[in-house]
Amino acid sequence: MKAVRFVGVGRPLEMQEIPVPEITDDEILVKVKAAGICHSDAHYRAGISPVSFTPLTLGHEVAGIVEKAGSDVTNVKEGDRVALHYLLTCGRCHYCSSGNEQFCPDGKMIGHHTNGGYAEYIAVPGRNAVILPESIPFEQGATLMCASATSFHALMKARIKPGDKVAVYGIGGLGQSAVQLARAFGAIMVFAVDINQEKLDLAAAHGAIPVNAMDGDPVDEIKNRTNNRGVDVALELIGLPLTQKQALQSVGPLGRVVLVGLTDKSLSVDTYKEILGNEVELIGSNDHLLHELPSLIEFAAHKVLDVSNVVSRVIPLDADAINKTLDALEKFDAGVRTVIVP
Repeated sequence: MKAVRFVGVGRPLEMQEIPVPEITDDEILVKVKAAGICHSDAHYRAGISPVSFTPLTLGHEVAGIVEKAGSDVTNVKEGDRVALHYLLTCGRCHYCSSGNEQFCPDGKMIGHHTNGGYAEYIAVPGRNAVILPESIPFEQGATLMCASATSFHALMKARIKPGDKVAVYGIGGLGQSAVQLARAFGAIMVFAVDINQEKLDLAAAHGAIPVNAMDGDPVDEIKNRTNNRGVDVALELIGLPLTQKQALQSVGPLGRVVLVGLTDKSLSVDTYKEILGNEVELIGSNDHLLHELPSLIEFAAHKVLDVSNVVSRVIPLDADAINKTLDALEKFDAGVRTVIVP
């Protein structure tokens, strides 16, 4: 089968011919119908986040059709439309048993620690498959598995509640979902902060208050629009010290700041002024959880979460096209979400 693979830090991904994966009794073979390109994939290529081995097939936002199911798989069958939870875990340890499988000591991420979805086929444990309704196209289903799921989990970590005011920094794939989900959870004001007017216009169509950081300090804008109180929740989805700092400064007393964007840079904090004085919480959000995905898919199936505009571009399984998308992501200039359709 064809697969586009990471072959080394700073090097372009390469198209390779590799064997179709074999499956065990508890695994499924999925024919990939869509694989999203995430900013994390650009981080892997750049060496910001190291992968486990090379060559490696990237791609952790995956949807497709079950081609083959092992004898022990009971939750899905051949021919089912599925989206794939990208965390491969033991299912037995304390963390898995308590619903916090992202901390499983044996945990691996597809497209990072094992071969992912930039390929014609992928093999995963059957329990990682979630049924994808016919009403959700594969391209949109793939993005749900990371962009939307990560935003959903971040809002859960933020303990969002009806009446909250929210600021979302970074209005790409994650941010567009975060805006809609925050509104669905009862936020009365949602500020969308970015430097891309096209993304801001899309967020505004979903009920957000657009704040273009090219026009001035977004913290000042948010404070002005909230009577100098600030927001209750701020999500930072970019991974830049500047926007992390702005998110922290945007919240008022008892604010919750959730950091999601990956970075290798340090964040400097004024401990009293920005944390202790207002009892602000600085919260890390890592991945998402399998048990959250059925609810997320229901949100999308019933159009509470509209992901029809999240996919800004579709490309073939082609190394050159994928590398160009990763180049654009490194410059924060890749549209909302690009999805590979093999």
